[in-house]
Formats: sequence, C-alpha cells, structure tokens
Amino acid sequence: MAKVPVAGRVKTRLAREVGIVGATMFYRHAMRGVIAHLARQPFWRTVLVIDPDSGVSSRMLPGGVTRAGQGRGDLGVRMQRPMRILPPGPVCLIGTDVPDISVADVRRAFRQLGDHDAVFGPAEDGGFWLVGLKRRPRVIDPYRGRVPWSRPDTLERTLANLSGFRAGFTKRHHDVDSAADLARNRGRYARRVPPLPSC
Repeated sequence: MAKVPVAGRVKTRLAREVGIVGATMFYRHAMRGVIAHLARQPFWRTVLVIDPDSGVSSRMLPGGVTRAGQGRGDLGVRMQRPMRILPPGPVCLIGTDVPDISVADVRRAFRQLGDHDAVFGPAEDGGFWLVGLKRRPRVIDPYRGRVPWSRPDTLERTLANLSGFRAGFTKRHHDVDSAADLARNRGRYARRVPPLPSC
C-alpha cells in the first residue's frame, strides 16, 4: 500500500511536527527503500496498490513493479479490496513508511498463514504495519464495524473482529509519525538501497 508522495498528502501527522517538506522527503525515501528491498524477492509477487487511483502512472513512484489503484472508501475498505480481487492464494499487505521491514519479517508472515487465518505485524503505537489473510475457504473481513485508525487500540479492535479465527503475528516495528520516531529511524531510512528503475 502506497501513496503518491505529493507534499501535503503524505505523513500529515509527522508534517505537523517536522514540516511538510521533511515529512514528504521521509516518505519518499522510506517508500523507495522498502520497495527496493522487497519487490525483487523470489518468494512472492509484489503489487504496488496506489492512492489516489489517478496516481497509478505517476513518475514519482518506483518503476518495474505492477501497480493498481486502491479505489474509494476508508482505509479498511481500501485494504480489503486487494484481498478480494487478487489471484488465489495468501496475501500480505504492508505499509511503505516503516524503514525496518525485512524480508524475514514478511516471509514469517506468509509462513504464519500456513496454519492461521490472518497475520499481523504489530506497530508500537497500537496499530499494525502488515496484515495478511489466508483467503481460504473465504475472504474474512477484519474491519467490520469501522475499526478506528491511528489509535492505540486499532490492532486490538481489529483482532476483536476475528473471534473464532486464528491470528498469528510477525515482528513488531515502529511507525514513523512523530519527530522522535523520525530521529530514531533517520539512519535506517537514509541507508543506501538498490535503486529501482524510474517509469
């Protein structure tokens, strides 16, 4: 899941503390780093799901990766859409603004889906940076009742919707939503990553 990195439209909570330019630059670096690190792996097929839909062909996004629009609706609706329309098999969605995501984290998530219905990558702020669904025998909906986003109980409320299903977990990571988060992660997102070709 990614946004076209337009100033003023990405990392708005972070922008309130560090300014629009700093927040946008962080997002651009983090997104490119995460995609470069994960997109070329042989273990899965990567699809970049873009918001807004009109940005699917944007030159601000890395090239060489299949793209699709997120469509309309709140975050839960937009996250559930790929779960319904992608080809059969387990699917993991990740955010592109968490510099620490590793190949091992995502591989562990897919392994969890071998005997779990859903898997989450918890975030330190109470949300999650990854959600995966087995999608068999049907696609379950973890976001019934309009899960509250960006709150300390976001993951807890999502898990409450999965009563009767088995949920697993991969590694916990920090979101970057404040100046303190940015300072802690600056070295990580600034590290050199293999570039992806432009469009």
